[in-house]
Amino acid sequence: MSAHSLSRRSFLITSALAAAGSSFSLSAAPATKPEPIIDIHQHTNYGGQRDPKTWQQIKPARSDEQMISHQRTMGATTTILLPSGKPVYRESTHEGRSNGLESTCTSNEACMAVAKMYPGEFLFAANEVADLDEAPATIEKYLKLGAVMIAEQKFGVDCDSAAMQKLYKLAEAYTVPILMHWQVGNYNYGFERFYKMLEKYPKTIFIGHAQTFWANIDKKCDNDPHRLYPTGKVTPGGITDRYLSDYPNMFGDLSAGSGNNALKRDPDHTRGFFERHQDKLVFGSDCTDTIGHAPGCSGASTISLVRKFANSKAIERKLLYGNAKKMFRLA
Repeated sequence: MSAHSLSRRSFLITSALAAAGSSFSLSAAPATKPEPIIDIHQHTNYGGQRDPKTWQQIKPARSDEQMISHQRTMGATTTILLPSGKPVYRESTHEGRSNGLESTCTSNEACMAVAKMYPGEFLFAANEVADLDEAPATIEKYLKLGAVMIAEQKFGVDCDSAAMQKLYKLAEAYTVPILMHWQVGNYNYGFERFYKMLEKYPKTIFIGHAQTFWANIDKKCDNDPHRLYPTGKVTPGGITDRYLSDYPNMFGDLSAGSGNNALKRDPDHTRGFFERHQDKLVFGSDCTDTIGHAPGCSGASTISLVRKFANSKAIERKLLYGNAKKMFRLA
């Protein structure tokens, strides 16, 4: 074969390969878009430390920029920011210890500002110290400005107090959920009698969260304030399990170390729990880290646990997205 023929043959092969490559690039499917995740529980200025007497910040908190990066890394496509109430010194804030949601979490205004800056990606809740006379009016102000929830109610008050019942009525009037931090000895006293409120306010949507809520998936839970993160096999039929089963207006927030612990402690129970309550559970992160991925991020770990223990893709999507989308009436 002549040099001219070899040259022409090489040219034809090269041209054919180039054409095939061009055709492939035009017809190749686009990269798969990540599945949406709604995080109903995150905070601004989280994880720092303040002096409880002067309210001066003495340990840096996560910045808004770090929080936004964290949420995107974790995979949250919509996040609800939960504010604290104003710093006050009274029994319900444990004389200041519980200000900033026992951290350095910031105000209604701060959460609303981030949400307004990133519409659609961030939403905001409304909050105030429950037993302040002005609490209903303050919360209502921000509900009128677009808040989608009353949260996070984390104060040392009885769950059936007159002050809390005003907030339950407000949540009903504005058709928004109210999220409560249940921690025996510290916040929202009287979990065992909360069924009375569920019955009295059947049109109010309640979301349970935190140590006492998640410890009580177990019928044998002793509610010892020194054992807030129990381990080992779960005996079904605890108070939380019954509330979720018996009351259409009771829901569960999977967030934080308490939710993470409850899912990990007994995988067989978790699979059945997800199956039973697949329409009643919503994902939240409530983590203070800046990385947004496991193992150092509890929110990312919870996402992994949901994917691991959900018995079907349909249940997984309900927990990470569908239930919250319906609850908050998101497009």
